[in-house]
Amino acid sequence: MLEQMGKAARQASYQLSTLSTAQKNAALMLIADMLEANSQSIIQANELDMAAARESGMKESLLDRLLLTPARLTAIANDVRDVCRLSDPVGQVIDGAKMDSGLKLQRRRVPLGVVGVIYEARPNVTIDVASLCLKTGNAVILRGGKETHHTNLATVNVIQKALEECGLPAASVQAIQSPDRALVAEMLRLDKYIDMLIPRGGAALHKLCREQSTIPVITGGIGVCHTFVDESVDFEKALTVIESAKVQRPSACNSLETLLVHEAIASRFLPALSEKMHFAGVTLHASSSALPHLKDGPARVVDVKEEDYQDEWLSLDLNVTVVASLDAAVAHIRQYGTEHSDAILTRSISSAERFVNEVDSSAVYVNASTRFTDGGQFGLGAEMAVSTQKLHARGPMGLEALTTYKWIGYGDDLVRP
Repeated sequence: MLEQMGKAARQASYQLSTLSTAQKNAALMLIADMLEANSQSIIQANELDMAAARESGMKESLLDRLLLTPARLTAIANDVRDVCRLSDPVGQVIDGAKMDSGLKLQRRRVPLGVVGVIYEARPNVTIDVASLCLKTGNAVILRGGKETHHTNLATVNVIQKALEECGLPAASVQAIQSPDRALVAEMLRLDKYIDMLIPRGGAALHKLCREQSTIPVITGGIGVCHTFVDESVDFEKALTVIESAKVQRPSACNSLETLLVHEAIASRFLPALSEKMHFAGVTLHASSSALPHLKDGPARVVDVKEEDYQDEWLSLDLNVTVVASLDAAVAHIRQYGTEHSDAILTRSISSAERFVNEVDSSAVYVNASTRFTDGGQFGLGAEMAVSTQKLHARGPMGLEALTTYKWIGYGDDLVRP
């Protein structure tokens, strides 16, 4: 089955690579319109997935990721329209030169070809990925988790109908329909047809893809995000940023998971934090250094465990620890961070510059929330993923991350001297 899907995707990619920007945008606009026109059937399919997920005992944070509402579906359709308005990188000349031999060289952006994406309880990924791949002339094979089975089938069905109405192959966007996990292992070895693989899920999925894939893998999206509060901050402003970073959407990979507070202000700042987090419904997981300053506050406090620092909460839970210095904060982030998004809240220019230079994450912020790590917020449109790697793409992956380049040489019946 996958062999046939791969062949069809490869063939579709040849046609997609020759489309003009106008043709691609026309297809995307129709997809957006048809998603809204078929919103009832898509949401009904999502309700089936939600019911099954609740019955299986899925965590609230993952239920939130799985849920599609009319408002969310409209927002997703608008994201597709936003992709239409973005500059098409395909065909752009990156650079060029005329060599001494007389050969005129160009580096020109071209599609990757076929992209494979494996993801879990995130139905929005289906549409985000499809729109970005189509804009860049790539075919895509999707493998969502069993949690999103009905939603993905309904969504892909709408996308394929829109493609066919535009005279484009339905195989441009395909989804593996069977929940059989053995198909994941088979997909990881489909290097004859898939040019790049992107896993979007938990640490176990990323580990599986890194270890077993014969296809180049872009990993990321696991966000153990930190914020360091240094001794120079404005308390009220800092607490506002912290609350937003934790509470705005706790199930997102860019939400705040660990707060590091300078010891010089801990006795004054942490009681104020407890007040703020109490009203937001956040449970504080306190280290031994932070606990004395939090135990009498109104927020719920429990002892932090070592493993709490190493994974995402994706819920209204926040690790809190006190550090002696900026050096100690950086050391903590280096030990427990995932190189996703980390921030410093400070009024010191020198501390801000040191933090930016010494924290090696894909996105580093000064006096801003980690929640900004997002394709839309970065002006990239819908994102493929947030890469925490250092090769090819890093941070939110927009259109350019779905292209490669080819060298083009122009001569006048030229031979090598």
